[in-house]
Amino acid sequence: MFRIGIDLGGTKIEGIVLDGPATRLRQGSGAATELFRRRVDTQQEKGYDHILGRVKGLHEDLAAQIKNQPHTFGIGTPGAISPRTGLMKNSNTVCLNGRPVKKDLERLLGRKIEIQNDANCFALAEALHGAGRGRKLVFGVIMGTGCGGGIVHNGEVITGPQAIAGEWGHMSIAPNGPLCYCGQRGCVETFISGGGLEARYAEQFGKKKPFKKIVRDYQAGDAQAVAFMKIFFRNFGRAMVNLINVLDPDVVVLGGGVSNFDALYTEGVAEVAKQVFSDSLETLIVKHQLGDSAGVIGAALIGI
Repeated sequence: MFRIGIDLGGTKIEGIVLDGPATRLRQGSGAATELFRRRVDTQQEKGYDHILGRVKGLHEDLAAQIKNQPHTFGIGTPGAISPRTGLMKNSNTVCLNGRPVKKDLERLLGRKIEIQNDANCFALAEALHGAGRGRKLVFGVIMGTGCGGGIVHNGEVITGPQAIAGEWGHMSIAPNGPLCYCGQRGCVETFISGGGLEARYAEQFGKKKPFKKIVRDYQAGDAQAVAFMKIFFRNFGRAMVNLINVLDPDVVVLGGGVSNFDALYTEGVAEVAKQVFSDSLETLIVKHQLGDSAGVIGAALIGI
């Protein structure tokens, strides 16, 4: 069974071709094998129709690698298709919002496709083939420019009737906090995403500094950075505890650029343990295993 997946991001579009069943990946008898991968620029400044054309062209390129043999096809993208209207919503590639992305792509490609939120794709790939493998209830978290999340139960993505299951980044942890692009104040995303951290740092100290530099300063023992990151760990703990208190997952898998910050798994997890509504923290909080590949692998796995 050939599987094609595309991860449609704001700056790049990545595609992959897998050969084999969805339940196993990489090595071993009957396992799925990666055959081909390609990445192109999204060029979102050129607008909606251009982006769809880029997806179509990449799909054609991927299909050509398997001589256009039958295959499933799935796409992961920020945002989700509204079950009510069939239009894209909540995408930070804003030109997609309010547009019939699925319908238009199916018309362009002349076939049925599946579209899922990119965090759901990440969560599914890590649940089946990565750090959540063998666990019953997996929550996949993306902590990058923004914050997203996906829920996988017994190997199936839970989307919900509004297609917003797992949207952890838009829980408010401070009702009077910073204004989020979604219209609420104090969303998790405004505090612990890479972009949110940089904005809070500039707000507090009056100067801009990239997340990686803040981390380096913290690791070097800079007093200002250490004090700032203590607040970050506390907010991470609060946000994670809200999630764990509701879902009680077996494992939380962290992805995105912020997830590569090693102190999350010591100082951050310690804050979760302090705040969880239990006598002990049993939920594992772990780093991703599939890295940047998770989203596009997940897109291939959800294909129809």
